[in-house]
Amino acid sequence: MADAHAKPQHDYHLVDPSPWPLIASFSACIMFVGAVMWMKGLFGLPEGTKWLFFAGLAGVLFTMYGWWADVIKESKKGDHTPVVGIGLRYGMVLFIASEVMFFVSFFWMFFDMAIFNEARTIIPEVGNWADTATAWQTWPPKGVELLDPWSLPLMNTVILLLSGTTLTWAHHALIGGDRKGAKLGLLITVLLGVLFTGVQAYEYYHILHGHLFFSEEAAQSKLYGSIFFMTTGFHGFHVLVGTIFLAVCLLRLYAGQMTPQKHFGLEAAAWYWHFVDVVWLFLFVFMYVVFG
Repeated sequence: MADAHAKPQHDYHLVDPSPWPLIASFSACIMFVGAVMWMKGLFGLPEGTKWLFFAGLAGVLFTMYGWWADVIKESKKGDHTPVVGIGLRYGMVLFIASEVMFFVSFFWMFFDMAIFNEARTIIPEVGNWADTATAWQTWPPKGVELLDPWSLPLMNTVILLLSGTTLTWAHHALIGGDRKGAKLGLLITVLLGVLFTGVQAYEYYHILHGHLFFSEEAAQSKLYGSIFFMTTGFHGFHVLVGTIFLAVCLLRLYAGQMTPQKHFGLEAAAWYWHFVDVVWLFLFVFMYVVFG
């Protein structure tokens, strides 16, 4: 009778039972419920209760560490055969495609309001609608004071475009066997990602201290602020995730875990980072310049 635990005679890798999908789901749920509790209050607790959000965030970070570690162990054991590698690439492509759909929905709402905002003003006036219709006669709505696109937004555009070039340098250096160049290029990319996040945090601080969206005249134009913060904030979150992704690749590169022939982790991170770059270009052109 054949051994039931013998090594399978095929190129596919059957993943061992893993707790990470379940832990990730619970942690993400707790984090987002905690975010609502922090901003609005929930379950009878007052607004500003932060502990549940940070508990969920800790769970998400723990999951990222554990799940990534397991995938790296699989790679070291030789489980990532050429066939599995193709599956990993398809999975990353589909993941990025799903992220594209997120931003399509945000841009759809923005363009719908930017192009057809005046159509909202002809709806019969009911209750406070007259004030809202007045605010929406122009886009951006009356009373909204915008940021100068050629200051902080332009700076972040240059930072992201430069980070894309340094990442491409790092990738091609690794393929060519230049490990020193790969490490330097990837280190610069990570630092540029951190710098982008810092500039955006300063921009948000500037906005939230009275520069944008908060005049009395703009009281009925909160939709603009919702779209702006949701889209730019969600993109900023992607930059943060991408920076962590690249930092993990940098640590693995220093540990000697990537070779010119086998470095899908860096390749996937590069795809993700270039996607983030392209989304920012659309954000900068349309939200800051064209309709600004």
